[in-house]
Amino acid sequence: MLNLRPLTFILGVFLSMMAGFMMIPLIFSLIYGEETLGAFIVSVLTTGVVASLCLRGGERKQLQLNIRDMFLLTSLTWIVVSLFAALPFTLYHGINYTDAFFETMSGITTTGSTVLSNLDSMAHSILIWRSLLQWLGGIGFIVMAVAVLPFLNVGGMRLFRTESSDWSDKTVPRTQSMAKHLFCVYILLTLLCALSYRWAGMSWFDATNHAMTTLSTGGYSTSDKSMANFSDSAHWVGTIFMFAGGLPLLMFMQSLRQKSLMVWRDAQVIGFFKFVVLVSLCLALWLWAQDKFTFMDAIRLTSFNVVSVVTTTGFGLTDYTQWGALANIIFLFLLFSGSCSGSTSGGIKIFRFQIAGAIMREQLKQQIHPSGAFRQRYNRRPISDDIVRSIITFFLLFFGVIVVLSVILVLTGLDPVTSFTGAITAVANVGPGLGSTIGPAGNFASLPDVAKWALAAGMLLGRLEILTIAVLFHPSFWKY
Repeated sequence: MLNLRPLTFILGVFLSMMAGFMMIPLIFSLIYGEETLGAFIVSVLTTGVVASLCLRGGERKQLQLNIRDMFLLTSLTWIVVSLFAALPFTLYHGINYTDAFFETMSGITTTGSTVLSNLDSMAHSILIWRSLLQWLGGIGFIVMAVAVLPFLNVGGMRLFRTESSDWSDKTVPRTQSMAKHLFCVYILLTLLCALSYRWAGMSWFDATNHAMTTLSTGGYSTSDKSMANFSDSAHWVGTIFMFAGGLPLLMFMQSLRQKSLMVWRDAQVIGFFKFVVLVSLCLALWLWAQDKFTFMDAIRLTSFNVVSVVTTTGFGLTDYTQWGALANIIFLFLLFSGSCSGSTSGGIKIFRFQIAGAIMREQLKQQIHPSGAFRQRYNRRPISDDIVRSIITFFLLFFGVIVVLSVILVLTGLDPVTSFTGAITAVANVGPGLGSTIGPAGNFASLPDVAKWALAAGMLLGRLEILTIAVLFHPSFWKY
């Protein structure tokens, strides 16, 4: 049986936290004397009242959650928080609730697709709220990826199961301690990123906003030109910290504890690094050979754009769809590749490709030596059959959702390129797609409302690794 009272109480906790964070843009409204002040006051009061009702209605001495509760809570939290976090947008003039919810879901899932324009002249409070949503969504997903998803055995994440992924009574304090340390590392990296952006010539406001959306691999900017509005030095800073955002944050924490570079001992990190360097270098040499850019500009542009897309950040710097057919094919693949598990990025993730490659190699060996016994391992850990099944299921659902979402978008009247790449960029949480409408130089404002709701659902599915939500639609989940 579902434990509705504990679920209600925990949702109240999250809503009360959201109401608290809404105070930050409210303060910016006061400082700059912006007309968004009323919108944030109403949003804080509404969210706070509902949070109080949930806390009182669900209050009890002990909170005991089973695996079904965890599946439902994980999905409900992101949906309910997004519903209320959209209030400042919809109360702000000129933004209807469909656009507000799309912008919010895109922000909190760190997707980065936007329906807003004229960002350069937009209220400071709205810009900081967008950035905060991505920053909070980034740390929220990291904690979920290292503590909740391995416990639920979602998409092969059990490979990264830690002592904090048990959810028994004695490990809850460990989970809380882990979350606190991850949050501290996340804040430290964000501060370093903000200082680096400031050094690269950004104002403190721009540096703070971009630091939050860089580490969260979200991609929201304070300018319609995105990162093209800033210096070459800022582009390199963005490349470095986007790459950092694509690494497992838990390993940063372990490296600080043990005072050694734990990050570079992980097969996933090594594979991610080699992949980014290889693709960036090949594209740079190809552009340089065609006399499109100087060699240094080619390295800067390809490195930034490849890291931006692979880490699913989605910052815009240049319209890479104008680089030719080869670049378009490469970036189409990069849209859903993703970076490391336990990072803020979306997509399929590097470890799943590595495990698929390991399985393929073992299968080839089995064909040559039919009677041989081969043990599949990854990162010095055995790959169990349930992990293989979970990864295969994830792959099937991932591409299945993209196909269904593409069909829905086509039925709304969108062209095939916009529909297909829009579905990929939503489920992979990248941000921009391909084509003139939703490409790096466009946005999602002109899409029909039905398409925006469908894409918002795709963003949530992708952020929660699909299986977390898909299990809710199985009839046996609701049987007592």
